[in-house]
Amino acid sequence: GNTPLIRINRIAEQEGLKCELLVKCEFFNAGGSVKDRIARRMIEEAERSGRLKPGDIIIEPTSGNTGIGLALACAIKGYRCIIVMPEKMSQEKVDVLRALGAEIIRTPNEAAFDSTESHIGVANRLNRELPNSHILDQYSNPNNPLAHYDGTAEEILEQCDGKIDMLVAGAGTGGTITGIARKLKEKVPGITIVGADPEGSILAQPEQLNETSVTGYQVEGIGYDFIPRVLDRSVIDKWVKTNDRDSFTYSRRMIRDEGLLCGGSSGSAMSAAIEAARDLKEGQRCVVILPDSIRNYMTKFLNDDWMFDRGEWTSLPVTSMPQKFPMTLDPDVTCHHATEILKREGFDQMPVVGPKGGVLGMVTEGNLMSSLLKRRVKQTDPVAKVLYKSFKQVPTTATLGQISRLLDREPYVLVVSEQRCFVNSNEATMRQTIFSIVTRIDLLNYIMTHAPSDRASDADAAATSGSNKIAV
Repeated sequence: GNTPLIRINRIAEQEGLKCELLVKCEFFNAGGSVKDRIARRMIEEAERSGRLKPGDIIIEPTSGNTGIGLALACAIKGYRCIIVMPEKMSQEKVDVLRALGAEIIRTPNEAAFDSTESHIGVANRLNRELPNSHILDQYSNPNNPLAHYDGTAEEILEQCDGKIDMLVAGAGTGGTITGIARKLKEKVPGITIVGADPEGSILAQPEQLNETSVTGYQVEGIGYDFIPRVLDRSVIDKWVKTNDRDSFTYSRRMIRDEGLLCGGSSGSAMSAAIEAARDLKEGQRCVVILPDSIRNYMTKFLNDDWMFDRGEWTSLPVTSMPQKFPMTLDPDVTCHHATEILKREGFDQMPVVGPKGGVLGMVTEGNLMSSLLKRRVKQTDPVAKVLYKSFKQVPTTATLGQISRLLDREPYVLVVSEQRCFVNSNEATMRQTIFSIVTRIDLLNYIMTHAPSDRASDADAAATSGSNKIAV
């Protein structure tokens, strides 16, 4: 509890929001997520009622974070802890659970919630077989939303001095958004509660929002194929359907631009918030719940190869990136002048082109300075003497996936196009023209901020069919 409320600056400005955008950083809890709150509350209430006794076993079906919170409490209190979780949940969660002494059972991702093979079904079977075992059951336990009604919501009200116009949170079990929403609606008349639900889940309302060809998603901790008992959808005013691409993009943007080491479902919530908060005006305030940290996803969306392997942007052509036609150098420019030009223009490297436009090589600031300092060339020598002639170039038809693989080994890639140049009324030759230079930073910046999202396509489709991706 008592997690910080932090203002989002860069992303809010980049997205053109007029309102104040704040995030509640639940990953500052001891176990690294918002689920610490319910784990403590459920265990303490079970102890208080006499249901839970020393030496008992706690079993919980979970996507991981509730399990970590429970395992943390069990490690302190001495209970045996068994966690049942789907295969798609990250290895990092498994490692943390094992370190805390929990026993882990994995279940198939595709198993329906009411299947005996699902994480819920397996947990129920273990509960029947093991004496003195208990499923505290975050999906139906009233202490799940009460932990947020009594705790998280009160903290938000205090931190905002009671001034809040919109609250955005992802929905998994629904306890977080339900508990917070109930308290805020009591204390702040007119507040708007927005729920984020991934495509492939069925929690959103109206039901047509859930119509999709998507059958699965990589974001962890939110969305379900059933309606949990603790989720009170009547307190949610709007739903925004999110997708993996936007979720992971916004998570990485928050890490890079705001310094917030948050997880994938935090990106889902921020994606929904950016969409919904466009309705807010200057002077209004939107609070977004960030459920967990990057700790659980170091080998997932934080990893470039993992992202590219899922095909999120690999098929996009390099021409989809903003066109930045590079400056070039003539091969006869002196090393002294080349140094001045690079410094003045703020470039680390520049192509050197011949009289007919062909790329002769690349000159880099580092190689140029090294050659001058070691007296391999004089300042009056032409820059052609210090060229890197080994460099990678691709046509404008190359994809971002191809570019990314080259950038694993190269500091930059030259994108070139061919043009017909007539030398007389009948004859034409092909001449090379530099389209752009792409560095790894350029590619990552584009992926984070400019890659078209599934939501844009869905919005276009919705506009055609008369439906909308945000529902009141």
